[in-house]
Amino acid sequence: MKYKRILLKLSGEALMGERQYGIDPQRLAEYAEEIKQIHDKGVEIAIVIGGGNIFRGVAGASNGMDRVQGDYMGMLATVINGMALQGALEEAGMQTRLQTALKIEAIAEPYIKRRATRHLEKGRIVIFGAGTGNPYFTTDTAAVLRGIEVGADVILKGTRVDGVYTSDPEKNADAVKFDFISFEDVLAKGLNVMDTTAFTLSQENKLPIIVFDMNKDGNLLKVCEGETIGTKVTI
Repeated sequence: MKYKRILLKLSGEALMGERQYGIDPQRLAEYAEEIKQIHDKGVEIAIVIGGGNIFRGVAGASNGMDRVQGDYMGMLATVINGMALQGALEEAGMQTRLQTALKIEAIAEPYIKRRATRHLEKGRIVIFGAGTGNPYFTTDTAAVLRGIEVGADVILKGTRVDGVYTSDPEKNADAVKFDFISFEDVLAKGLNVMDTTAFTLSQENKLPIIVFDMNKDGNLLKVCEGETIGTKVTI
């Protein structure tokens, strides 16, 4: 396997499947199977998942809600998604730990870097919930931060699009996909990979990002094996 330890970033919207909101158990089971493929190969897996299928703080703020309050509600949504994913992974036979940046000790461990690293070394899948624990920061930023802290080799951003394009491929049929692109070119071209804080943090710490289609069977395994799937963003 090309990567020994990964940080997998999943969007909350991905858990909706074909639904308009909430969590699709079938999609959870599919993701669990994809993750099991690389887990069985010995890859150490940390996961950060968004909460947009349940609540998005920015959207709440745009409708008059206090932004800080909204962001904390969004953090709790990521914990709900983390619990759902944890259940699906354990149903598939994997050991997991859910760690949260906010203390919710009845359902999850508090985030402690050394403990998280130890879990990974023992082959447990670690799910990080509640973002960074601070408002105004996205789960993209949380993913990069946790990836750096636990020494991940790469950030794998699983989306419904198979990479980074010159423009939105769902709106522009002439959009061209990049197989490889530098951090500098992403910024220069104004491409949307992650929010600026997350992207800059990844660039400064020389942590590559691979954007790929998580909904296609076998893609996660192919990425971990080093195949050119999706788009790799690197120095």
